[in-house]
Amino acid sequence: MIFIVLALVVGLGAGYVLSGWLRRQREAARRAEAEDSIRQLTLNAQREAEHILKEAKIEAKDLLFQSKADIERKEKEKRNEFKAVEKKLQQREEALDRKAANLERREEEIRHNEKTLLKREEILAEKERACEEAIKEHRQALERVAGMTVEEGKRQLLMEIESEARLEGAMLSKRIIDEARENAEREAREIVTRSIQRITRDYVNEATISVVPLSSDGMKGRIIGREGRNIRALEAATGVDLIIDETPEAVIVSGFDPLRREVAKIALERLMADGRIHPTRIEEVVEKVKSELDKVMREEAEKVIFEVGLSDFHPEIIKLLGRLKYRTSYGQNNLYHAREAAYICGIMAAELGLDIKLAKRGALLHDIGKVVSHEEEGTHAMLGAEIAKKYGESEKVVNAIAAHHEQVEPICPESVLVAAAEALSAARPGARRETLEAYVKRLEKLESLATSFKGVDKAYAIQAGREVRVIVRHGELSDADSFNLSRELAKKIEQELTYPGQIKITVIRESRFVNFAK
Repeated sequence: MIFIVLALVVGLGAGYVLSGWLRRQREAARRAEAEDSIRQLTLNAQREAEHILKEAKIEAKDLLFQSKADIERKEKEKRNEFKAVEKKLQQREEALDRKAANLERREEEIRHNEKTLLKREEILAEKERACEEAIKEHRQALERVAGMTVEEGKRQLLMEIESEARLEGAMLSKRIIDEARENAEREAREIVTRSIQRITRDYVNEATISVVPLSSDGMKGRIIGREGRNIRALEAATGVDLIIDETPEAVIVSGFDPLRREVAKIALERLMADGRIHPTRIEEVVEKVKSELDKVMREEAEKVIFEVGLSDFHPEIIKLLGRLKYRTSYGQNNLYHAREAAYICGIMAAELGLDIKLAKRGALLHDIGKVVSHEEEGTHAMLGAEIAKKYGESEKVVNAIAAHHEQVEPICPESVLVAAAEALSAARPGARRETLEAYVKRLEKLESLATSFKGVDKAYAIQAGREVRVIVRHGELSDADSFNLSRELAKKIEQELTYPGQIKITVIRESRFVNFAK
């Protein structure tokens, strides 16, 4: 047992030792194997490193060669640039050298010219002093001969030049004005003559009285009535005066308002035809006649509008236009005057190639403000323009109405034609009349205005005040002064007188030489 135990022990120890040796052998084999793989890896790594290093050297050589080539190329380019710049600088330097040489040459020439100019200036100064001395001596000699100083001579020469210039200016102005007036008058005369020849109408001047015929003288008593109540009622209702005198079978209706006279005349005729004459009946008939006359005036206005070839008027304008039938200016019926002006204006517009409708419309309505001129403040031209604007008339028509007496500036040629047509219709012989007293005063005023000018000997107003002939003293006024006198007199007449149409001023200056043969 002991032997077995010892054998087991020995066996276990031998096994342990043997297993340890075997383990060491395996570890040594593994270590040797690992060392071999390490050496193999190391060798591989060394070979790869050598390969990479070799490639890197090759690439480095290539880069170095390429860099060297680039550097050489850039250096070559810079050398070329430097050469070009150097060449330009050399050329500039040569140019500057040439300019410097030219400047030196010019400076030499300038210095030489300065010396020459100084010598010439000295010579000229000496000559100028000599000339001044000679002029001074010559002037003194002339002053001794002429008996006046230089200043006096200058003043006399300037006065003569001024007088000649004024004369030439006046003659030139007269010639230009005469030529312009001759051309304008010739053309205007043709147009106006053709226009007036085509408008020839007979007009009867309105008066301030109307005569109502009676069937018998016994009717006068009925018109007067008991204690005059009928005549007073008729006068109060119509606003006129009834004159019943010794005139056989006639009653005179007196009043400055044609409309009132017409109302009174028609009412009196109807009362006499009816036979019932008393205050109540008088008032009824007068009111009825007034309403009928309003209708008549409207119909008359529409008739005139149709005759001149117009349309599209506001009803209020037609109504106001009709009221012109019973208004007069210097005895001329305003409605017929407006119609005539419209005809004339339309013909002139056609001759000049302007708007015929616009011209006729402005001329027909130019005096519409006279209907309300006694009721409102302002001139009839401006009142008429306000009415036309209020009832929708165009701007040009409104301007034509306002400008026909030159109270505003015309904005179109038709406005000028309206003013001309109005003046033609009003100034036509026989169209208007004025009182003898006003006529005589106007003639006296014309002659007094003419004789108020210096140098006027006599003045005569002829052709019913259409012309003033002025005779001037020959020794006091020249031809140019006479021309200026005619212009100044025309301006003064325009400023101080009111007259229809135009006034011609004729200035007469004549020379008379008388001698006797013995």
